[in-house]
Amino acid sequence: MPSNRPRVYIDGHVGTTGLRIRDWLHGRDDLDLLHLPEGSRKDPEARRSRVQEADVAVLCLPDAAAREAAAWASESGTRVVDASTAHRVADGWTYGLPELDPGRRARIGDAGRVSNPGCYPSGFVLLVRPLVDAGLLAPETLLSVHALSGYSGGGRALIERWESPEAGLERLPYEAPYALDRVHKHIPEMTRYAGLVREPQFLPAVGPFRCGMRVQIPIPAGVLAGDGARVREVLTDRYADEPFVRVVSRVEAAPDEWALDPRACNDTNRIELHVFPHPSGHVLLVAILDNLGKGASGAAIQNLNLMLGLDEGAGLPA
Repeated sequence: MPSNRPRVYIDGHVGTTGLRIRDWLHGRDDLDLLHLPEGSRKDPEARRSRVQEADVAVLCLPDAAAREAAAWASESGTRVVDASTAHRVADGWTYGLPELDPGRRARIGDAGRVSNPGCYPSGFVLLVRPLVDAGLLAPETLLSVHALSGYSGGGRALIERWESPEAGLERLPYEAPYALDRVHKHIPEMTRYAGLVREPQFLPAVGPFRCGMRVQIPIPAGVLAGDGARVREVLTDRYADEPFVRVVSRVEAAPDEWALDPRACNDTNRIELHVFPHPSGHVLLVAILDNLGKGASGAAIQNLNLMLGLDEGAGLPA
């Protein structure tokens, strides 16, 4: 007998983001997960058919392929969650960060096309946007961001490189910066949704671990219209009722060698926000999240749940 449950298809389910989404959706009885036989998963016509058969298609694809699949979805009226970077600042797409601002959840729930946020931007935006909205940080402020990610964030090619015995990168005793000579693809998203008018200086790096992420934003003395205590108060008030965002208290935040482990939120949809005031008036903001959890797959499931009118936290480990 046909099911009345909503049908969901993950296009690109064998990639890192798609695999995590499929694993976290496995066993749910409030939706039906559509599949393709292994031999057909790269067949454009078979993919097109599944996308158009679904109520919601989750796109875990390179940008060009995501644009193609989104066009297929438009033909059939299939709703879309796009985990690529193709549509994050595109007209006609709703940015899918539920905690971004009041009313965001309703907009996601009503949307036909939702762009999933990036991993680095999720940490950056959730730290900076409340400070801009509260008037503590001017939109014209030029910020720098140092971010460290596990190598799974680079997809299969980077995973194979870092896990290759010949390369020996898993024994690397330091992080490896990258993209130092180009504008990173996350910059437009970070700038727009943080409420800034100037691009931040973004310094990403990869570390010798598979999953995890730490985003650090140093704010020099005199830039903020308030002190570290006020910053923590604003963030705490903003996320007081958010199930997946935790602002770490001053008591808990005593820095030691383990306090800012980028793997601390691994295998969850949780993000932790830290505020470290300095005696000189500087403030350091830090976000810790799983780059494949809240930074990718978990956020996609939040959006999927909202679009289908289901419990937002269904299937998400907190």
